[in-house]
Amino acid sequence: MEFREALRIAARSIRAHRLRSGLTVVGMVIGIASVVVFATFGASVQAAVIADIGDTNANNVFVTPASGDDGPPGRVSGFGQPVFTEIDVETLREQEGVEAVIPQGIVGVSTMAYGDQTIAQRQATATVPATFTDDSLVSGEAFDLGANETVLNEAAARAFERNVTVGSTVQLTLATGETRNVTVVGITSGTRGGFVSGFGEVTPRVYLPVDPFYPTTVESPSVGADVRAYPQVTVVANPNAVESVKQATETYLTTESDAAELLSDGTEIQVQTSGDIVETIQQVINRITRFVTGIAVISLVVAAIGIANITLVSVTERTKEIGIMKAVGATNRDTMQLFLTESALLGTVGAVVGVPVGLVVAWGATRFAEVGFTIAGEWVAFAVIVGIGVGVVAGLYPAWRASKVDPIEALRYE
Repeated sequence: MEFREALRIAARSIRAHRLRSGLTVVGMVIGIASVVVFATFGASVQAAVIADIGDTNANNVFVTPASGDDGPPGRVSGFGQPVFTEIDVETLREQEGVEAVIPQGIVGVSTMAYGDQTIAQRQATATVPATFTDDSLVSGEAFDLGANETVLNEAAARAFERNVTVGSTVQLTLATGETRNVTVVGITSGTRGGFVSGFGEVTPRVYLPVDPFYPTTVESPSVGADVRAYPQVTVVANPNAVESVKQATETYLTTESDAAELLSDGTEIQVQTSGDIVETIQQVINRITRFVTGIAVISLVVAAIGIANITLVSVTERTKEIGIMKAVGATNRDTMQLFLTESALLGTVGAVVGVPVGLVVAWGATRFAEVGFTIAGEWVAFAVIVGIGVGVVAGLYPAWRASKVDPIEALRYE
Protein backbone atom coordinates (compact mmCIF):
# COMPACT_ATOMS: atom_id res chain seq x y z
CA MET A 1 0.00 0.00 0.00
CA GLU A 2 1.32 3.41 -0.93
CA PHE A 3 1.97 5.81 1.92
CA ARG A 4 -0.31 8.43 0.39
CA GLU A 5 -3.20 5.97 0.33
CA ALA A 6 -2.52 4.89 3.92
CA LEU A 7 -2.46 8.55 4.97
CA ARG A 8 -5.78 9.23 3.22
CA ILE A 9 -7.52 6.29 4.89
CA ALA A 10 -6.04 7.18 8.30
CA ALA A 11 -7.21 10.79 7.97
CA ARG A 12 -10.69 9.61 6.98
CA SER A 13 -10.86 7.38 10.05
CA ILE A 14 -9.78 10.24 12.33
CA ARG A 15 -12.36 12.61 10.84
CA ALA A 16 -15.06 9.96 11.33
CA HIS A 17 -14.46 10.15 15.09
CA ARG A 18 -13.67 13.84 15.57
CA LEU A 19 -14.48 14.12 19.27
CA ARG A 20 -12.53 11.02 20.28
CA SER A 21 -9.57 11.95 18.10
CA GLY A 22 -9.71 15.57 19.24
CA LEU A 23 -9.52 14.64 22.92
CA THR A 24 -6.54 12.39 22.22
CA VAL A 25 -4.77 15.20 20.35
CA VAL A 26 -5.50 17.59 23.25
CA GLY A 27 -3.57 15.23 25.55
CA MET A 28 -0.62 15.34 23.17
CA VAL A 29 -0.84 19.13 22.90
CA ILE A 30 -0.81 19.54 26.68
CA GLY A 31 2.21 17.26 27.05
CA ILE A 32 4.26 18.84 24.28
CA ALA A 33 3.28 22.40 25.22
CA SER A 34 4.30 21.73 28.85
CA VAL A 35 7.75 20.56 27.78
CA VAL A 36 8.20 23.61 25.54
CA VAL A 37 6.96 26.04 28.22
CA PHE A 38 9.21 24.82 31.03
CA ALA A 39 12.27 24.41 28.81
CA THR A 40 11.86 27.80 27.14
CA PHE A 41 11.18 29.63 30.40
CA GLY A 42 14.25 28.00 31.98
CA ALA A 43 16.41 29.01 29.01
CA SER A 44 15.03 32.57 29.15
CA VAL A 45 15.77 32.97 32.86
CA GLN A 46 19.26 31.54 32.40
CA ALA A 47 20.00 33.91 29.52
CA ALA A 48 18.73 36.91 31.50
CA VAL A 49 20.84 36.11 34.57
CA ILE A 50 23.98 35.41 32.55
CA ALA A 51 23.53 38.58 30.47
CA ASP A 52 23.12 40.65 33.62
CA ILE A 53 26.29 39.27 35.19
CA GLY A 54 28.23 39.46 31.96
CA ASP A 55 27.26 43.06 31.25
CA THR A 56 28.07 44.49 34.66
CA ASN A 57 30.66 42.20 36.29
CA ALA A 58 32.61 40.57 33.47
CA ASN A 59 36.04 41.23 35.01
CA ASN A 60 35.12 40.89 38.68
CA VAL A 61 36.64 38.44 41.15
CA PHE A 62 34.23 37.81 44.02
CA VAL A 63 35.58 36.92 47.45
CA THR A 64 33.38 35.61 50.27
CA PRO A 65 33.60 33.24 53.23
CA ALA A 66 32.00 29.93 52.18
CA SER A 67 31.09 26.55 53.59
CA GLY A 68 34.04 24.21 53.71
CA ASP A 69 31.97 21.03 53.32
CA ASP A 70 31.25 19.09 50.15
CA GLY A 71 28.15 21.08 49.24
CA PRO A 72 27.32 22.22 45.74
CA PRO A 73 29.62 24.70 44.00
CA GLY A 74 28.81 28.31 44.75
CA ARG A 75 27.29 27.59 48.16
CA VAL A 76 28.04 30.55 50.47
CA SER A 77 26.77 29.52 53.87
CA GLY A 78 29.38 31.68 55.60
CA PHE A 79 28.25 34.86 53.87
CA GLY A 80 27.82 37.65 56.39
CA GLN A 81 30.91 36.84 58.43
CA PRO A 82 33.14 39.98 58.45
CA VAL A 83 36.65 38.60 57.95
CA PHE A 84 38.21 40.79 55.25
CA THR A 85 39.94 43.65 57.03
CA GLU A 86 41.05 47.03 55.70
CA ILE A 87 44.58 45.59 55.74
CA ASP A 88 43.49 42.86 53.33
CA VAL A 89 41.70 45.39 51.13
CA GLU A 90 44.78 47.63 50.87
CA THR A 91 47.05 44.67 50.11
CA LEU A 92 44.75 43.45 47.36
CA ARG A 93 44.72 46.94 45.79
CA GLU A 94 48.49 46.73 45.36
CA GLN A 95 48.34 43.54 43.28
CA GLU A 96 49.37 43.72 39.64
CA GLY A 97 46.43 43.87 37.24
CA VAL A 98 43.96 45.15 39.85
CA GLU A 99 41.89 48.19 38.87
CA ALA A 100 39.89 48.51 42.10
CA VAL A 101 39.01 46.65 45.27
CA ILE A 102 35.44 47.12 46.48
CA PRO A 103 34.51 46.03 50.01
CA GLN A 104 30.86 45.73 50.96
CA GLY A 105 29.10 45.48 54.28
CA ILE A 106 25.53 45.54 55.53
CA VAL A 107 24.03 48.42 57.50
CA GLY A 108 20.82 47.57 59.31
CA VAL A 109 17.99 49.94 58.37
CA SER A 110 14.32 49.79 59.37
CA THR A 111 12.72 52.62 57.37
CA MET A 112 13.46 55.29 54.77
CA ALA A 113 11.43 58.50 54.66
CA TYR A 114 11.11 61.18 52.00
CA GLY A 115 8.74 64.10 52.36
CA ASP A 116 5.70 62.87 54.25
CA GLN A 117 6.04 59.24 53.09
CA THR A 118 7.87 56.42 54.89
CA ILE A 119 8.66 53.01 53.45
CA ALA A 120 10.19 49.88 54.96
CA GLN A 121 13.83 49.23 54.08
CA ARG A 122 15.54 46.28 55.70
CA GLN A 123 19.14 47.18 55.00
CA ALA A 124 21.57 49.37 53.14
CA THR A 125 24.86 48.45 51.47
CA ALA A 126 27.96 50.11 52.84
CA THR A 127 30.63 50.42 50.18
CA VAL A 128 33.14 52.76 48.52
CA PRO A 129 32.83 55.27 45.64
CA ALA A 130 34.53 52.86 43.21
CA THR A 131 31.32 50.79 43.25
CA PHE A 132 29.81 53.25 40.79
CA THR A 133 30.97 53.99 37.26
CA ASP A 134 30.04 56.83 34.95
CA ASP A 135 28.11 54.35 32.79
CA SER A 136 26.04 53.05 35.70
CA LEU A 137 25.11 56.45 37.15
CA VAL A 138 21.85 57.66 35.62
CA SER A 139 22.29 61.06 37.25
CA GLY A 140 24.53 62.70 39.82
CA GLU A 141 27.77 61.23 41.07
CA ALA A 142 29.21 58.82 43.61
CA PHE A 143 29.21 59.76 47.29
CA ASP A 144 32.32 60.88 49.17
CA LEU A 145 33.73 58.91 52.07
CA GLY A 146 33.03 60.59 55.38
CA ALA A 147 29.94 62.42 54.10
CA ASN A 148 26.27 61.98 54.98
CA GLU A 149 25.45 61.07 51.40
CA THR A 150 23.79 58.19 49.62
CA VAL A 151 23.31 56.73 46.15
CA LEU A 152 19.99 55.04 45.36
CA ASN A 153 19.20 52.62 42.59
CA GLU A 154 16.33 53.48 40.25
CA ALA A 155 13.89 51.22 42.08
CA ALA A 156 14.55 53.01 45.38
CA ALA A 157 14.18 56.42 43.75
CA ARG A 158 10.78 55.39 42.34
CA ALA A 159 9.58 53.85 45.60
CA PHE A 160 7.98 57.11 46.74
CA GLU A 161 4.92 58.81 45.28
CA ARG A 162 7.13 61.80 44.49
CA ASN A 163 10.29 60.39 42.93
CA VAL A 164 13.55 61.06 44.72
CA THR A 165 16.03 63.12 42.67
CA VAL A 166 19.64 64.16 43.02
CA GLY A 167 19.86 66.77 45.78
CA SER A 168 16.89 65.39 47.75
CA THR A 169 17.26 64.57 51.43
CA VAL A 170 15.99 61.25 52.75
CA GLN A 171 15.82 60.17 56.37
CA LEU A 172 17.09 56.73 57.31
CA THR A 173 16.11 55.05 60.57
CA LEU A 174 18.92 52.67 61.42
CA ALA A 175 18.41 49.33 63.13
CA THR A 176 19.85 50.90 66.29
CA GLY A 177 16.96 53.40 66.34
CA GLU A 178 19.16 56.34 65.31
CA THR A 179 17.86 58.56 62.50
CA ARG A 180 20.19 60.06 59.91
CA ASN A 181 19.44 62.62 57.23
CA VAL A 182 21.40 61.88 54.08
CA THR A 183 21.64 63.72 50.79
CA VAL A 184 21.01 61.80 47.58
CA VAL A 185 23.99 62.55 45.34
CA GLY A 186 23.40 59.92 42.67
CA ILE A 187 20.89 57.57 41.04
CA THR A 188 22.36 54.36 39.64
CA SER A 189 21.13 51.69 37.26
CA GLY A 190 23.58 49.12 38.59
CA THR A 191 26.88 48.65 40.35
CA ARG A 192 30.12 46.86 40.06
CA GLY A 193 31.52 45.27 43.12
CA GLY A 194 29.37 42.28 43.86
CA PHE A 195 27.17 39.69 42.22
CA VAL A 196 24.57 40.04 44.98
CA SER A 197 24.21 43.77 44.48
CA GLY A 198 24.74 43.77 40.74
CA PHE A 199 21.80 41.56 39.89
CA GLY A 200 18.16 42.20 40.58
CA GLU A 201 18.00 45.98 40.35
CA VAL A 202 14.20 45.83 40.59
CA THR A 203 14.72 45.68 44.37
CA PRO A 204 15.12 49.09 46.06
CA ARG A 205 18.74 49.44 47.17
CA VAL A 206 20.43 52.10 49.23
CA TYR A 207 24.20 52.59 49.09
CA LEU A 208 26.08 54.38 51.86
CA PRO A 209 29.76 55.23 52.37
CA VAL A 210 31.52 52.87 54.76
CA ASP A 211 32.72 55.96 56.61
CA PRO A 212 30.75 56.95 58.68
CA PHE A 213 27.93 54.39 58.32
CA TYR A 214 29.67 51.02 58.67
CA PRO A 215 30.83 50.45 62.26
CA THR A 216 31.84 46.77 62.18
CA THR A 217 35.42 46.28 63.32
CA VAL A 218 37.64 43.38 64.38
CA GLU A 219 41.13 43.14 65.80
CA SER A 220 43.52 42.67 62.91
CA PRO A 221 45.90 39.75 63.55
CA SER A 222 48.59 41.46 61.47
CA VAL A 223 48.63 44.90 63.19
CA GLY A 224 46.96 44.13 66.51
CA ALA A 225 44.49 47.02 66.25
CA ASP A 226 40.77 47.32 65.55
CA VAL A 227 40.02 47.90 61.86
CA ARG A 228 36.92 47.68 59.71
CA ALA A 229 36.09 44.20 58.44
CA TYR A 230 33.76 43.22 55.60
CA PRO A 231 31.82 40.07 54.67
CA GLN A 232 32.41 40.53 50.93
CA VAL A 233 35.15 41.97 48.76
CA THR A 234 35.21 42.26 44.99
CA VAL A 235 38.45 42.68 43.09
CA VAL A 236 37.96 44.45 39.77
CA ALA A 237 40.66 43.13 37.46
CA ASN A 238 42.08 44.35 34.20
CA PRO A 239 40.08 42.46 31.53
CA ASN A 240 43.29 40.86 30.28
CA ALA A 241 44.40 39.67 33.71
CA VAL A 242 41.31 38.16 35.32
CA GLU A 243 42.73 34.66 35.83
CA SER A 244 46.10 35.86 37.13
CA VAL A 245 44.38 38.26 39.55
CA LYS A 246 42.12 35.45 40.73
CA GLN A 247 45.11 33.19 41.45
CA ALA A 248 47.06 35.95 43.21
CA THR A 249 44.01 36.91 45.29
CA GLU A 250 43.37 33.31 46.30
CA THR A 251 47.02 32.75 47.22
CA TYR A 252 47.18 35.84 49.41
CA LEU A 253 43.84 35.40 51.15
CA THR A 254 44.39 31.72 52.00
CA THR A 255 47.95 32.13 53.31
CA GLU A 256 48.96 35.60 54.52
CA SER A 257 45.76 37.55 55.07
CA ASP A 258 43.89 38.58 58.20
CA ALA A 259 40.87 36.77 56.75
CA ALA A 260 42.68 33.43 56.90
CA GLU A 261 43.16 33.95 60.65
CA LEU A 262 39.65 35.25 61.33
CA LEU A 263 37.68 32.52 59.55
CA SER A 264 35.51 30.42 61.84
CA ASP A 265 35.72 26.63 61.85
CA GLY A 266 34.04 24.96 58.91
CA THR A 267 34.41 27.89 56.54
CA GLU A 268 36.95 28.74 53.90
CA ILE A 269 37.63 31.62 51.54
CA GLN A 270 35.90 31.25 48.21
CA VAL A 271 37.30 33.13 45.21
CA GLN A 272 35.15 33.12 42.07
CA THR A 273 35.20 34.95 38.78
CA SER A 274 32.08 35.91 36.89
CA GLY A 275 32.68 32.89 34.65
CA ASP A 276 32.64 30.57 37.67
CA ILE A 277 29.34 32.03 38.86
CA VAL A 278 27.83 31.83 35.38
CA GLU A 279 28.81 28.16 35.15
CA THR A 280 27.28 27.44 38.55
CA ILE A 281 24.05 29.23 37.65
CA GLN A 282 23.87 27.34 34.36
CA GLN A 283 24.24 24.02 36.17
CA VAL A 284 21.54 24.86 38.73
CA ILE A 285 19.04 26.19 36.19
CA ASN A 286 19.69 23.26 33.84
CA ARG A 287 19.01 20.79 36.64
CA ILE A 288 15.80 22.53 37.60
CA THR A 289 14.71 22.74 33.96
CA ARG A 290 15.39 19.05 33.38
CA PHE A 291 13.52 18.07 36.53
CA VAL A 292 10.45 20.18 35.78
CA THR A 293 10.49 19.23 32.10
CA GLY A 294 10.76 15.59 33.12
CA ILE A 295 7.52 15.98 35.06
CA ALA A 296 5.92 17.44 31.93
CA VAL A 297 7.03 14.37 29.97
CA ILE A 298 4.68 12.32 32.19
CA SER A 299 1.76 13.97 30.41
CA LEU A 300 3.22 12.70 27.14
CA VAL A 301 3.15 9.18 28.55
CA VAL A 302 -0.51 9.68 29.45
CA ALA A 303 -1.14 10.94 25.92
CA ALA A 304 0.59 7.83 24.53
CA ILE A 305 -1.79 5.65 26.50
CA GLY A 306 -4.66 7.62 25.00
CA ILE A 307 -3.37 7.04 21.47
CA ALA A 308 -2.89 3.33 22.14
CA ASN A 309 -6.41 3.13 23.52
CA ILE A 310 -8.08 4.89 20.61
CA THR A 311 -6.13 2.80 18.10
CA LEU A 312 -7.15 -0.43 19.85
CA VAL A 313 -10.77 0.70 19.78
CA SER A 314 -10.39 1.52 16.11
CA VAL A 315 -9.01 -1.97 15.42
CA THR A 316 -12.00 -3.53 17.16
CA GLU A 317 -14.51 -1.33 15.38
CA ARG A 318 -12.95 -1.96 11.97
CA THR A 319 -12.47 -5.72 12.28
CA LYS A 320 -14.80 -6.41 9.38
CA GLU A 321 -13.09 -3.71 7.27
CA ILE A 322 -9.74 -5.37 7.97
CA GLY A 323 -11.18 -8.71 6.83
CA ILE A 324 -12.42 -7.20 3.56
CA MET A 325 -9.04 -5.54 2.96
CA LYS A 326 -7.22 -8.83 3.44
CA ALA A 327 -9.77 -10.68 1.29
CA VAL A 328 -8.98 -8.37 -1.64
CA GLY A 329 -5.21 -8.75 -1.28
CA ALA A 330 -4.00 -6.50 1.55
CA THR A 331 -1.01 -7.98 3.35
CA ASN A 332 -0.29 -7.99 7.08
CA ARG A 333 2.27 -5.27 6.37
CA ASP A 334 -0.37 -3.09 4.67
CA THR A 335 -2.73 -3.48 7.62
CA MET A 336 0.00 -2.65 10.12
CA GLN A 337 1.08 0.36 8.05
CA LEU A 338 -2.48 1.71 8.01
CA PHE A 339 -2.89 1.77 11.79
CA LEU A 340 0.65 2.97 12.44
CA THR A 341 -0.01 5.86 10.07
CA GLU A 342 -3.17 6.72 11.99
CA SER A 343 -1.43 6.80 15.38
CA ALA A 344 1.59 8.69 13.97
CA LEU A 345 -0.78 11.23 12.44
CA LEU A 346 -2.36 11.88 15.84
CA GLY A 347 1.09 12.39 17.37
CA THR A 348 2.16 14.71 14.54
CA VAL A 349 -0.94 16.87 14.85
CA GLY A 350 -0.34 17.09 18.61
CA ALA A 351 3.27 18.19 17.99
CA VAL A 352 2.35 20.73 15.30
CA VAL A 353 -0.26 22.35 17.57
CA GLY A 354 1.57 21.85 20.87
CA VAL A 355 4.82 23.62 19.95
CA PRO A 356 3.28 27.02 19.03
CA VAL A 357 0.90 26.81 22.00
CA GLY A 358 3.87 26.15 24.30
CA LEU A 359 5.88 29.02 22.80
CA VAL A 360 2.98 31.44 23.26
CA VAL A 361 2.51 30.42 26.91
CA ALA A 362 6.27 30.62 27.51
CA TRP A 363 6.36 34.10 25.97
CA GLY A 364 3.59 35.18 28.33
CA ALA A 365 5.52 33.75 31.29
CA THR A 366 8.67 35.67 30.33
CA ARG A 367 6.64 38.89 30.01
CA PHE A 368 5.26 38.31 33.51
CA ALA A 369 8.74 37.58 34.90
CA GLU A 370 10.22 40.55 32.99
CA VAL A 371 12.98 38.54 31.32
CA GLY A 372 13.92 38.21 27.66
CA PHE A 373 12.40 35.49 25.52
CA THR A 374 14.86 32.76 24.54
CA ILE A 375 13.70 29.68 22.65
CA ALA A 376 15.20 26.39 23.82
CA GLY A 377 15.67 24.99 20.32
CA GLU A 378 16.94 21.58 21.39
CA TRP A 379 13.95 21.07 23.69
CA VAL A 380 11.50 22.16 20.98
CA ALA A 381 13.05 19.62 18.61
CA PHE A 382 12.94 17.02 21.40
CA ALA A 383 9.24 17.72 22.00
CA VAL A 384 8.41 17.32 18.29
CA ILE A 385 10.43 14.11 17.92
CA VAL A 386 9.00 12.64 21.13
CA GLY A 387 5.47 13.64 20.10
CA ILE A 388 5.71 11.85 16.77
CA GLY A 389 7.63 8.97 18.33
CA VAL A 390 5.02 8.56 21.05
CA GLY A 391 2.35 8.29 18.38
CA VAL A 392 4.27 5.60 16.50
CA VAL A 393 5.23 3.60 19.60
CA ALA A 394 1.71 3.82 21.04
CA GLY A 395 0.32 2.44 17.79
CA LEU A 396 2.73 -0.49 17.46
CA TYR A 397 0.75 -3.03 19.48
CA PRO A 398 -2.67 -2.11 18.05
CA ALA A 399 -1.19 -2.18 14.52
CA TRP A 400 0.44 -5.56 15.15
CA ARG A 401 -2.85 -6.85 16.56
CA ALA A 402 -4.69 -5.63 13.44
CA SER A 403 -2.17 -7.37 11.18
CA LYS A 404 -2.83 -10.69 12.95
CA VAL A 405 -6.60 -10.59 12.41
CA ASP A 406 -7.80 -13.72 10.60
CA PRO A 407 -9.65 -12.53 7.46
CA ILE A 408 -12.27 -15.33 7.63
CA GLU A 409 -13.05 -14.61 11.28
CA ALA A 410 -13.05 -10.88 10.52
CA LEU A 411 -15.65 -11.29 7.78
CA ARG A 412 -17.92 -13.15 10.23
CA TYR A 413 -17.48 -10.35 12.84
CA GLU A 414 -20.69 -8.44 13.66
